[in-house]
Amino acid sequence: MTLQEVLEAIKSYGSVSTKNTLMKHGCQEPIYGAKVADLKVLQKKIKGDQELALALYDSGVYDAMYLAGLVADGNKMTEKQLEHWVKNAKSSAINEYTVPWVTSEHPQAWKLALKWIDSKDEMIACSGWNLLSGMVSLKPDAELDLPKLKELIKRVQTEIHAAPNRVRYTMNGFVIGVGTYVDALNKEAIAAAKKIGIVSVYMGDTACKVPAAEEYINASRSRPGGAKKKKTLKC
Repeated sequence: MTLQEVLEAIKSYGSVSTKNTLMKHGCQEPIYGAKVADLKVLQKKIKGDQELALALYDSGVYDAMYLAGLVADGNKMTEKQLEHWVKNAKSSAINEYTVPWVTSEHPQAWKLALKWIDSKDEMIACSGWNLLSGMVSLKPDAELDLPKLKELIKRVQTEIHAAPNRVRYTMNGFVIGVGTYVDALNKEAIAAAKKIGIVSVYMGDTACKVPAAEEYINASRSRPGGAKKKKTLKC
C-alpha cells in the first residue's frame, strides 16, 4: 500500500465520537478518529514496511502516527530518527506511548531515556520516563543498571510534586514500573511510593485517574504467576 492509500483507509475508519474521545485525552489535530482495532487491521497489511511507517509518522496525522509506531522496527532506526520522532510527538498518546514503544527496541534506548528525562520540554521528558518504565518491564533484571534505577527512584521522590503536569504522571508510572517488574528494587519503590503519597495530575475532561503507586504495585505482583516481564510494549 502507498502512503495515500493507507491514509485514505484510516480516514474511512474514522468517526466523530472516537475523534472527540481522543481529543479529550490530549491528542492533537489532524485526527481522523480511527479505533486501534481498525489500525491493527492495516498493521497486518503493511507489516515490515519500514519506509512506509516512517512516512506515516511524518504525515502528522495522529492515527497514522500511532499506526507507524505499531509497524516500525525501532532496532532499524537511527538515533537521529528517534530524536526526530520524540521532537515531533505533539499528542500525549504518541509521546508517552508510541515513541517509547519503538525506542525501547533500539540498542541505545537506555541512553536516550536518560537524556530525554532531563529535557525542559514536558512532552520529551514524559517520553523519557515512560521509556524507562517500559525498559524495566522488558529487560531481565541482570541487564538493568540497578544503582541508576535506585538513584532515579530517589530523584522522583524528591522532584515529582514540583514537576510539570504530565511529567508527574509518568514519574509515578516509573515508580510503579520499577516496583512491579524489578524484584531487587521492589522495597525501594514501595518506600518511595509511601513517601510520595497522592500525586495530583490534571487529566482534562476525562474520567482517568492517577494510579496509587503502592496499591498498583502490590496488586500487579499479587496476580497469579506474579508480574512477568513483557516481550514487547506495543499494543
